[in-house]
Amino acid sequence: MKSEADLRPVSVERRTEGGDGGPKMLLLHGLAANDSVWDRLLDGPLLSEGHEIWTARLPWRTESIADSGREPHLREWLARALAAVPGGADAVVAHSMAVNVLLDLLDTQERAGGDPLREYGIRRLVLVSPFYRSDADAFDWDTISYYLNDFHLIMEEGIRVHADGRLSADLLQAMGCRVRDRVGPQGWLRFFDLYLGTPELRLDRITVPTLVLAGENDFAAPPAEGVALAGALPHGTARVLSGCGHFPMIEATERFAAEIRQFTASAAAPAALFPSSAAPAHRAAGRPNALEPQR
Repeated sequence: MKSEADLRPVSVERRTEGGDGGPKMLLLHGLAANDSVWDRLLDGPLLSEGHEIWTARLPWRTESIADSGREPHLREWLARALAAVPGGADAVVAHSMAVNVLLDLLDTQERAGGDPLREYGIRRLVLVSPFYRSDADAFDWDTISYYLNDFHLIMEEGIRVHADGRLSADLLQAMGCRVRDRVGPQGWLRFFDLYLGTPELRLDRITVPTLVLAGENDFAAPPAEGVALAGALPHGTARVLSGCGHFPMIEATERFAAEIRQFTASAAAPAALFPSSAAPAHRAAGRPNALEPQR
């Protein structure tokens, strides 16, 4: 049973039973969300076949978002979550800003002489709706203006997909602005600072197979950025899911789960993780005209 009263900055919870000695999977939520973002995915055996599923509750969740904005770095909190899974998580699935915190953690520890993938036992990564740009010059004043002035729309989108049509447009707008105000300027700065740092990440050091999942209609983290991120990784593969926005685990739960199941079950070489019967994968494209939504 999940505990809604857990006020610790970081906690993890086992959500499904795995087979004896089976691999573990840790799910990491994004900014101003919480582990309930995975509930639809975990309602039944869609994802859990062969895996023991864990979810994390992180400081940037809805309940404690105002406090997390005061932290200069968020990677230490994520390190606690990774270390809290008994025996380590074989696969880590991160969504939205959690992708950026995770990449920041791996990069920082590797630069310090560590081997974080081995330390945490990570053998596979799934990065969902990531914010990524490969070139510092890609950040201009228009970019900053968009993510600052329209930040409430990203918050509103999360509420909309959770509500599943039950809220009016006016109420959605009001709630989106309220969540934005709870994130506050400090929380926004933590998010955008991580985004600004993506061109400096040494992604060539992430040597595990990595699946990048993006939504075709994601206005927060454009799918072209996910494709570019996959192309920058040694063993990265991008999949763009049609008809989805920033929350494909809710908007296209079965397709989302199928992509992860196929990816984690594959024993093929990274360049051939998806057989020919599957929809074609994008690799090392990194350009908007390379997008081909997966249906």
